[in-house]
Amino acid sequence: MVKAIRVHETGGPEVLKLEDVTLPAPGPGEILIRNRAIGLNFIDTYFRTGLYPAPQMPFTPGNESAGEVVAVGANVSEFRPGDRVACVSTLGAYAEQRIVPAASAVALPDGVSYEAAASMMLKGLTAEYLLHRTYPVKPGAVILVHAGAGGTGSILVQWGKALGATVIATVGSKEKAEEARAHGADHVILYRDADIATRVREITAGKMCDVVYDGVGKDTFVASLDSLKPCGLLASFGNASGAVESFNLGILAAKGSLYVTRPTLNTHTARRETMVEMAKNLFEAVTSGKVKVAVNARFALKDAAEAHRALESRGTTGSSVLVP
Repeated sequence: MVKAIRVHETGGPEVLKLEDVTLPAPGPGEILIRNRAIGLNFIDTYFRTGLYPAPQMPFTPGNESAGEVVAVGANVSEFRPGDRVACVSTLGAYAEQRIVPAASAVALPDGVSYEAAASMMLKGLTAEYLLHRTYPVKPGAVILVHAGAGGTGSILVQWGKALGATVIATVGSKEKAEEARAHGADHVILYRDADIATRVREITAGKMCDVVYDGVGKDTFVASLDSLKPCGLLASFGNASGAVESFNLGILAAKGSLYVTRPTLNTHTARRETMVEMAKNLFEAVTSGKVKVAVNARFALKDAAEAHRALESRGTTGSSVLVP
């Protein structure tokens, strides 16, 4: 028996229940991991509320975690019991132990802690594909990062700056503005106090941005489009404020032949070779000091509901983890 958070019906944070579950032995191609830290992400709230449908009910939320391998199934040669690993996989992370496909795990370098790894597998690999694959950022690029003091946003700001970009970040408070600046943001916009696109125009002397990385969704969609230069790219990768509503493609022409994409991590990590390459790039950025993963909040596994309330209040900065 192990402890796990289970969701029997969609709803508010109160539907997250700590229960005893029995795990089978890992099957062919699978590994059993003892979680030492579990990442907390906005996507977890999407499954809890039903915005993203879970494949079955009840289910255990969570995508990313880090810990040690307890057992391996048949046909697994890359890992063995005792190995330090981090993984990002479909649901099941909010638990003391979890079974995942070996292909969804990567070896964890000694220089990366369990908490840092659990905080950055989903967010860090997301930042990796956004900065290196969705729009490969080169020196001199001007990028706009929404929620620049958040978990993914803070990584985008740091890594974008390390790649030589001019980084503009949006935040919701003066305290978060200081955090974004500390991460390397060249300019910070308080979105509650100023019109985002107007400030971008002022900051860039009318040249606007090459790319906007938008994990907020509905509330920032139009402002993101209006912050782009002609032929610029909007990478909409999250729905923190709700899903982007249907729109007339003609507005992309009217606003300057713009590009919009809705990428996902799963698409980029579908090939094992690509996932390993992305993780290697991420771990190098962290161990070299280009990117620092700030774990600013820790919650016991049993307090997952409290953790979701904190996350949805937008009162958190950096990364948060659950500790079994």
